[in-house]
Amino acid sequence: MDERLGIAGTGGIACGLATVAAAHGEVVVWARSPESAERARQALVDTGARVTTALDEVARSTFVVEAVVEDHEVKAALLGDLRGRLDSDAILATTTSSLSVENLAQATSLPERFAGLHVFNPVPRMELVEVAFPAAADPATRERTLALCAALGKTAVEVPPELPGFVVNRLLFPFLFDAVRLLDDSGLEPEQVDACMKLGAGHPMGPLKLLDLVGLDVAVAIGDAIETEVPERVRRMAQEGALGRKAGRGFYTYS
Repeated sequence: MDERLGIAGTGGIACGLATVAAAHGEVVVWARSPESAERARQALVDTGARVTTALDEVARSTFVVEAVVEDHEVKAALLGDLRGRLDSDAILATTTSSLSVENLAQATSLPERFAGLHVFNPVPRMELVEVAFPAAADPATRERTLALCAALGKTAVEVPPELPGFVVNRLLFPFLFDAVRLLDDSGLEPEQVDACMKLGAGHPMGPLKLLDLVGLDVAVAIGDAIETEVPERVRRMAQEGALGRKAGRGFYTYS
């Protein structure tokens, strides 16, 4: 990996990306608080990735990836802060899965050196990266972003920056939400619905367990962004804190 990679965030996507990248080069991860820093250090133990609460240390990287909550205002604020700290040739990227890459690029005032880098959870196992560039992205930004994906062992597919949800989420989430509606209409248990799709359709994970992995709050944000109907049950679970695996409860209970 030719880049020094900085990652702003400590969630599952951020730590997964750090785990993969640390096997190929220098990685530093920014945590918003000492508590989140400690959780990230535990998640990244023995990977070689370094965790810090100093944003300047991440911004000194040659390729900086924002990987925080799927909310435009939150992402735009952090990206703007990072923009003011970057070296003159550094690239800034976002891991958004549903927001407008063009709008986020404009929020940085650095669209020529900006990219969307949508990696999938769990990052160490998922091969695809959906890559999106704003119209103003320069050739070097495209070349270095695609080279980074290749160095991480990922297959990059370039997608339109203004297509809500890109390709995978635009096709996937209507299906996942249909599984929730089927659950409500049929009286089946989550295990039964998931077993049918795993054993009958060859899916590696059932739709309800996948929603738990993604996070119900993230699922709501993606559903709203791609303008597909989000089941009321999913909204209610998210509001109640039953966010899935990261919260210990969702459609399933986790220890």
